Amino acid sequence: MNKIKMTTPLVELDGDEMTRILWQIIKDDLILPFVDLKAEYYDLGLVHREETKDVITHEAAHAIAKYGVGVKCATITPNEQRMSEYNLSEKYKSPNGTLRAILDGTVFRTPICIDSIKPVVKNWKKPITIARHAYGDVYKATEYRVPEEGKAELVFTDKNGNEKFRETIYDFECPGVIQGMYNKDDSIKSFARSCFTYALDSKEDLWFSTKDTISKSYDHQFRAVFEEMYENEFKDAFEKAGITFFYTLIDDAIARVIRSEGGFLWACKNYDGDVMSDMVSTAFGSLAMMTSVLVSPDGKYEYEAAHGTVTRHYYKYLEGEDTSTNPMATIFAWSGALRKRGELDNNIELENFATSLEKACFDTLNSGIMTKDLVHLAEGLKTKAVNSKEFIKEIRKNLEAILSK
Repeated sequence: MNKIKMTTPLVELDGDEMTRILWQIIKDDLILPFVDLKAEYYDLGLVHREETKDVITHEAAHAIAKYGVGVKCATITPNEQRMSEYNLSEKYKSPNGTLRAILDGTVFRTPICIDSIKPVVKNWKKPITIARHAYGDVYKATEYRVPEEGKAELVFTDKNGNEKFRETIYDFECPGVIQGMYNKDDSIKSFARSCFTYALDSKEDLWFSTKDTISKSYDHQFRAVFEEMYENEFKDAFEKAGITFFYTLIDDAIARVIRSEGGFLWACKNYDGDVMSDMVSTAFGSLAMMTSVLVSPDGKYEYEAAHGTVTRHYYKYLEGEDTSTNPMATIFAWSGALRKRGELDNNIELENFATSLEKACFDTLNSGIMTKDLVHLAEGLKTKAVNSKEFIKEIRKNLEAILSK
């Protein structure tokens, strides 16, 4: 068959460990045989980030801003252990945090659902989409290990050098830690507008939660922006669409989410969204069964897997073992990026291919062929556990059958 042509490149961001291995297999078996792939490649593996002193991550973000669509493999955010393991010269910040800061986007994460895997929360009947603010917060925080007794202060000085605010954080009588994080009104407004727009597009209720009773300035500003924007810009449209917006404290939101039937958009601050998206994806089946897309205010898209680099499986792979790592989220990152590239370029063939690729994945799972993480969750069908390569080859067979019709 003739390969599907692309007119505009997408930006390919390679990653680390087991997901890097799967990334290449997915490209070789499910993308390159069918698509004449045009991609601007950036290696965000930790080794190359060290070689470039993380300049490569910034270059990749600006490439996404240029071309409009990116697809990203999972990457390592180094801790002390990784510093030693990879002989790093510094503890680089989260690549995802850097990308989000430059693109100023919102991350939308939705479970990939199949009938044979029932949610752990028995009353959940529809997917719950997490909208995660993708700027600032703890991911861009400044931290300090306090080595001795002393005073930690929060100080703000205006651009003219005038000190406007000073307050003691804590008088340390022993060693400890301090952290300073920030956000910007512009980014919070972009986050709110993205959430309201997404809710209208998907015709889903929008929930927003923070802890403004405790964080009376930081969290309160998020709440104030959301409520003001809703009243001034989106209230009439929401009422016409028959959907609702409401704010509640995050602990109350969790209780409401557990008791709900699903089928809504839950907007969270950056760290909250990171945690809650993992909770929701796991409760629906698996961390590897969730789509994730970063959407910037000016319409740039970066698709990725919501999970990490699957380190434990990578070590087994290095020892020569076949692993049963679930590649679904990574495949759906590719299909999402290809579909969006097709939409933006009016390339119907590319859009249809992305849909066919996802259908091939569902056909494979619905036939009972699964990776080990899903086998014990499936109900109502005979299952067969396979390793990652076997799973992808089965998807390839189903994809070829779909495309030959």
